[in-house]
Amino acid sequence: MKYELLLAAALISVLGFNAARAAEVTLIAPGGIRAAVDEMIPAFEKATGHKVKATFGSGGGTKERVIKGEPFDVPIVQLPLEAVIASGHVVAASETPLATVSVGVAVRTGAAKPDISTADAVKRLLLGSKAISYPNAASGAAAGLSFNETLEKLGIADAMKPKIKTAQGGRGAMELVAKGEVDIGLTFISEIITEPGVEVVGPLPRDISTPTALVGFVSVHSKEQEAAKALLRFLSSSEAAAVYKQRGMQPGR
Repeated sequence: MKYELLLAAALISVLGFNAARAAEVTLIAPGGIRAAVDEMIPAFEKATGHKVKATFGSGGGTKERVIKGEPFDVPIVQLPLEAVIASGHVVAASETPLATVSVGVAVRTGAAKPDISTADAVKRLLLGSKAISYPNAASGAAAGLSFNETLEKLGIADAMKPKIKTAQGGRGAMELVAKGEVDIGLTFISEIITEPGVEVVGPLPRDISTPTALVGFVSVHSKEQEAAKALLRFLSSSEAAAVYKQRGMQPGR
């Protein structure tokens, strides 16, 4: 809540919104952006009088719900966007890049931080570990899907299978690290910095792990179009950019 007063004041000028009629705005988003959105919602509500009802889930699960047409005013989804736009359930012209987030490496608080500066260094670290944990890709976790691709790029997917303990979401993976049940954990950096008992080593190199981009839309089914547009403008504002950075993300695409 560090930026709440600053954000609330900025909202009045950024949004230029007349809050004569308060509305409830529903939002759905992947868990990787949750900490940032949760921090910004109170400022938006204070400045506009609207209430935001947010739902968070896995990246794949969130996208599937949007494609099926579930009635959320502001859907936030990860790239690629073709299936989302083709579904006809979002206003294509409202496409708004919000932030990108990288998969990072975490260790238990106080543990030595390994070298992850190159693909070869990451490969040595993984092969030398006793056990690792990351979100379960089978449940639609975007960080898990991304890291599976990293293992394939490194050519060690089969070799790592006996060492892997998949977890329910980023929080579950970090709990295993904090308990000392695994040597290292991997998930979005935005999900590492919110958890106790772990520390961020850094992001995986871009040549083996492409950051995940998150994009917001206004739903064609929204009955609160103006309020939805106001929320989306705020989530893509310069004030929001400061929150994304604080939460381990990079604003924009």
